[in-house]
Amino acid sequence: MRSLRTTLGAALAAVVLSAAPAAAAGEDDGFTVEDPRITESSGLAASRAHPGIYWTHNDQDQPRVFAVDSRTGKTVATVTLRGIGTPRDMEAISVGADGAVYVGDIGDNLDGSWQHVWIYRFPEPERLRDQTVDATQYTVTYADGPRNAEALMVHPTTGRVYIASKNEDGGGLYEGPARLSTGGPNAFRRIGEVPWVTDGAFSPDGDELVLRGYFSARAYAWKDGRPGAEKRLNAPIMRQSESVTYTADGSALMYGSEGAGSEVVRVPVEGARPAPSGGGSSAPGTSGATPGAEGRGGAAEGGGGNATTGALVLAGAAGLALLWRRARRRG
Repeated sequence: MRSLRTTLGAALAAVVLSAAPAAAAGEDDGFTVEDPRITESSGLAASRAHPGIYWTHNDQDQPRVFAVDSRTGKTVATVTLRGIGTPRDMEAISVGADGAVYVGDIGDNLDGSWQHVWIYRFPEPERLRDQTVDATQYTVTYADGPRNAEALMVHPTTGRVYIASKNEDGGGLYEGPARLSTGGPNAFRRIGEVPWVTDGAFSPDGDELVLRGYFSARAYAWKDGRPGAEKRLNAPIMRQSESVTYTADGSALMYGSEGAGSEVVRVPVEGARPAPSGGGSSAPGTSGATPGAEGRGGAAEGGGGNATTGALVLAGAAGLALLWRRARRRG
């Protein structure tokens, strides 16, 4: 979201860069996005059909998404969506149980200026090449009124779509209908409270939901369609923390950032088997392992993080956020 980026982005980057090298420095299974067209990677999703491939997109762009190979960081396919309107603010992407890619055009930087937003859906291509595909467009409203959002998650077994709204004082988790319809607006209803969220993802087995923000990430046990017990994760410190997804086998979380040449950092899931090099696998896994528990330093196992550095950076970030909030209220 540009409102926060312009206020805090440069200052936060200075704090991070002066404190220590990026948390990804010790990770050799992450990657750097090489495509110069991808300057605002706002969402990230592991492909189900193509091992090691991650889908991403810019937030305010043409109706297109990019397939990026985690082994090289290079774009191997640009997919243009046909049959939809002009996107306003694409903020999230997820791969559903039906093998389709869902793109959330759900951003609203004015926190309620759009009476409806959209979700676009298209089948994952069998071949990775530049192509134009037919996409389905769904209109989305919120039962309690318009709001800003940056996180869209499709449950890997039920196929139900969820959206997490974004607000500096905390947002809501919204549940879509059992099946999206093109016949009219799809009303999403609030089922829980969440912190400031920039992206989210379900584990491949559907037992856990991870939500990340600018400075933290949390995991929620998922049961009977509702979030349960919560725990804080050790997310890497990044310049513009925008995206998160599980690897296809569930062995690690991939954290992404905005900006040209942005990094994607791989953080192993505690207790899970190591993910193959490249960050993907041929099929979703069934591991019930949970992400790293509170108290582990840096970016979890092998991440090379430093707890002291993290505390200093988070303290600086919190101060910057407070100054931004006060300036906003005065404005």
